[in-house]
Amino acid sequence: MWLQTGPADASAPVRRDKTPMPRGKKRVLDEYLVASAQAGDRKAFAQLARHWQPALMRHAWRLTGDEDMARDALQDAWLDIVRGLPRLKDAIAFPAWSYRIVTRKCANAIRKVQNVRRTKQAIAAEPDVPPLDGEAHIEQRAEMATIAAVMAKLPSGQRSALALYHMEDLSIAEISVALGVPAGTVKTRLMHARRKIRAALENTNGGQADE
Repeated sequence: MWLQTGPADASAPVRRDKTPMPRGKKRVLDEYLVASAQAGDRKAFAQLARHWQPALMRHAWRLTGDEDMARDALQDAWLDIVRGLPRLKDAIAFPAWSYRIVTRKCANAIRKVQNVRRTKQAIAAEPDVPPLDGEAHIEQRAEMATIAAVMAKLPSGQRSALALYHMEDLSIAEISVALGVPAGTVKTRLMHARRKIRAALENTNGGQADE
């Protein structure tokens, strides 16, 4: 086994500055790290784990709604990722493949719990919106609060699809693999989720919402 991973890995710095890495460069780096890890490079796997621990933890939290359950499921998922990575045929498939493993582990954990809480804490785990000035700040915070409230009430499938698409930058095909559902189902979930959010924003803004 290359590395024992867990929630603590998320605190290890990947870059010295806080500027987000462009999506294209991040994907290229991830593909390089996957290929290197498959060749036995332990440092490459450690860096790959640091890159993906936060996103996979958010995904597990959205699906379970419980921090402890999410951490346990993710720990189990990392074990499968470690064991299965050498057999992954295409490095570019790592994001969808790893999300799929976490999805399966969360589903297994949820089945063991009779009384599962809905994911109300997932929104609180998302990064805060950068502060704005004056009225724009107030309006945007109000809209974000409305969106957060609607997302918290969405069915888990719609909430996860929406978050993976808009927050984690996965494609429809990748979300399909990650959630284990057809691409058409992903599109339908996104459509219904967006309609609910748009309706809530229209009510908040007096009948006007940005498309």
